Amino acid sequence: MCEKKPLPIGNDDFRKVRENGCYYVDKTLMIQDFIEMKDETALIARPRRFGKTLNMTMLREFFDITKDSRKIFQGLAIMDTAYASQINSKPVIYLSFKNCKGASMEELLIMLRFTLQEEFARYEKIFQGKIDASTFPAEKFYETCELLKNPNTPFPYMASSLLVLSKAVHLFYHQRPIMLIDEYDQPIMSSYEYGYHEQLGAFFSNLYGSAFKGNPSLGQALLTGVQRVAKESIFSQFNNPQVYTVMDKEYAPYFGLNHQETKVLLENYGFQLDEKVQSMYDGYQMGSIKMYNPWSIINYAKRGTLDNYWIKTSANFLVKSGLKKASQSFWDKFQHLACGEEVKVWITLDTSFAERESLYSLWGLLVNAGYLTVTKRIDTQTVLLRIPNGEVMSEFQILVAELSGIDGLDLQQMFFCLIHHDMEAFFKIYQSIVLSCTSYMDARENAYHMLFLGMCITLRGTYKVTSNLESGYGRSDITLESLTGNLPHIIIEFKQGEDVEKLKEDALEQILSNQYYTGLKGEVICVGLAHDKKRCQMTYRTLHLS
Repeated sequence: MCEKKPLPIGNDDFRKVRENGCYYVDKTLMIQDFIEMKDETALIARPRRFGKTLNMTMLREFFDITKDSRKIFQGLAIMDTAYASQINSKPVIYLSFKNCKGASMEELLIMLRFTLQEEFARYEKIFQGKIDASTFPAEKFYETCELLKNPNTPFPYMASSLLVLSKAVHLFYHQRPIMLIDEYDQPIMSSYEYGYHEQLGAFFSNLYGSAFKGNPSLGQALLTGVQRVAKESIFSQFNNPQVYTVMDKEYAPYFGLNHQETKVLLENYGFQLDEKVQSMYDGYQMGSIKMYNPWSIINYAKRGTLDNYWIKTSANFLVKSGLKKASQSFWDKFQHLACGEEVKVWITLDTSFAERESLYSLWGLLVNAGYLTVTKRIDTQTVLLRIPNGEVMSEFQILVAELSGIDGLDLQQMFFCLIHHDMEAFFKIYQSIVLSCTSYMDARENAYHMLFLGMCITLRGTYKVTSNLESGYGRSDITLESLTGNLPHIIIEFKQGEDVEKLKEDALEQILSNQYYTGLKGEVICVGLAHDKKRCQMTYRTLHLS
């Protein structure tokens, strides 16, 4: 058996991946698309952990005139095209803002200044001893170099830095540079998260606007990020930027792993792309292509455990914020999503939820961020959505738990007790959860039902979770249908009011008299739960159906 190549976990630099002999899925035809589309300025919006940085460093290494990249591109698809001759033929300005974040404005500006300074310093070294000041009017370039080196320079002076750099590079090479900016929205999102966007909004507008609007020294520009932000300021200054979202066919094959790529990768490491793996990691759709999250797949290939690898980053700040502010209309739709169903919604991907808080921009945020995927586009604004897979279901469960002030370990123990007939322990934990999140309950209609449904998300795979399922002579609030054959089915009915002792019996009686268990076989636990704010009571009955 041949030696397995190392997996590029934590390594998203194309040159390092290739030079270290890491496993690489060939996405180099993205270079061909970039050349042929000829966009002056384009933004590719993709979820976190979908290979944005790896692809941007690939573009950098291919075009950068200061490098020799033939060896690292040897054997890759782009070298079999007519564009192979363009390798290392153009000046490139490359910046990654993925680490430009901070709990304070000062902290973020330090990181931003450092990132800009690095690229200026690279070109300062390139220019050194090779320029004639009489024919290369670069005073502004060197002045900006010094400003970036000085930590006391007021931040507005950095706003023209990208424009200054592109002009200097153009003058030196007599070619307009390609500008690549990875995770362009990270500093903007950080400013929203920590509450200083009003102080920096104009700065971001000027930084990007001066670089991309009417800049005669710029060739092509490509940005990546999670979403389109600051439409009213930054993007209004661009010259008709092309924005490619997860719904567009352009660039769709290059972010994520398709079925065949995933199958081959896993087989190389001794695993099969079986139903369990598909259920856990499949389900994203880019354009019309079904995709897997590459971060999750390579971690599974390394560890061999079906775990939740889609780790949390600051990118979900807006998701948390949006869920906190979501209307009852959102939660009505969400209960169907939590059961694995599709929902039809009106969506906008053009405006960030941070700028314009609406139900439509919240749906757009969840799609852009990878929490939901579009399964069908009905018209310009109307789509069918669903939660992609089990891993994202788990992420939602964590978010709902955090939103409600619930400890995730409490949830695990609570469901373990319920499934294994320890009803007293189940109810004790459930009571403590209700006590810990009363404010959540007070704020929403049918909140106990919604909260419990959110807690059930991670049971998918073991149970078929349905909400308001029509069965017998009515609809049960929540039905957990066992998929394993050796665990009980569970039916839960909720009541709300002051007389919780009576209401718990009414809830159980409703299950029994309406025969919500119709169609189920084997053991069925019927649970009636009654609530009055912090007070709750439970009764149950176990049935054995043939």
